[in-house]
Amino acid sequence: MAFLSRSRETSPLDGVDVVLADLDGVVYAGAGALPYAIESLTKAGEGRALGYVTNNAARTDVSVAVHLGELGLNVQPAAVITSPQAATRLLQTLIAPGSTVLVVGGEGLVVELEKSGFVVTRTADDNPAAVVQGFAPEVNWLQLAEAAYALKLPVEEGGIPWVATNNDWTIPQSRGIAPGNGTLVSAVHTAVGRLATVAGKPEVPIFDEAVARFGAASPLFIGDRLDTDIKGANAAGIPSVLVLPGTDRPKHVLAADPVPRPTYILSDLRELHEPYPEARVKRDGSVTVRDATVRIEGNRVVPVDRGTRQIDLLRAAAKAIWDSGRAIYGFDVDEALYADPFHRN
Repeated sequence: MAFLSRSRETSPLDGVDVVLADLDGVVYAGAGALPYAIESLTKAGEGRALGYVTNNAARTDVSVAVHLGELGLNVQPAAVITSPQAATRLLQTLIAPGSTVLVVGGEGLVVELEKSGFVVTRTADDNPAAVVQGFAPEVNWLQLAEAAYALKLPVEEGGIPWVATNNDWTIPQSRGIAPGNGTLVSAVHTAVGRLATVAGKPEVPIFDEAVARFGAASPLFIGDRLDTDIKGANAAGIPSVLVLPGTDRPKHVLAADPVPRPTYILSDLRELHEPYPEARVKRDGSVTVRDATVRIEGNRVVPVDRGTRQIDLLRAAAKAIWDSGRAIYGFDVDEALYADPFHRN
């Protein structure tokens, strides 16, 4: 999914009845809100529903709603869809009700499992029926080791299910980018030689749950990661927005393969409310977005006119590269095309 060429420029919100937003890297980084996020989302919620879909397994839907309220958003817990909720629903299809589950993670996982009637343990000595793994800052080597002990048998030899809330490699924080749950899942995988079943983004069930919860007919999903947010939204058939103050950078946009390409690329959430510019392809193959123009010359991707907005230059470059059908490593891309004034300070 990529740029939509339209004869009439419309905003990303036109015709949308439910806005679904990721949290880390979209609404906030660490404890604080990202610039323009609160006011832009509040405005987006005028006349349509707002929901929040997060792979963060450390907190409950209630605690997330409270945090968002402290930042200035009016959010009820029912508007928060979490990866522990998705993991719990998946687990219900894999093991018997009331089974013992070994948890690697924090309160967000424990609360959802116990609400569904599962018995939580922290040790493999309790012979759990499954292992569920999610991120929490307090996860340590001892918890990872217990998971490895419980998962020592391969599935084909009677091994128990292993469900991961998500496989995000990184988490945006106020001080920078930190290791995410994917790194911790990988540590257990290295020890046991097995792969976890992932419940959260980019898997479709968490998106389906969000759509069903709001009864959405024309949803829009906003994320900051191509490999989870955008890939998952595209797989679920939901138009997607990549916002650039989060994790993925302009160079990742240009290099994106077809599966995780967003419908819209925004420098920040204010642009939700602005007309989204049409990408115009000229006879010589050059691509123009507003006053920025990019052309492919052999294996070189060059700016013909840098225009007045870096975001439009990036959009033009992405359109040119994506429409070429060629992999990014076959190009020599001018550095000006992936300049990055968008990242938060």
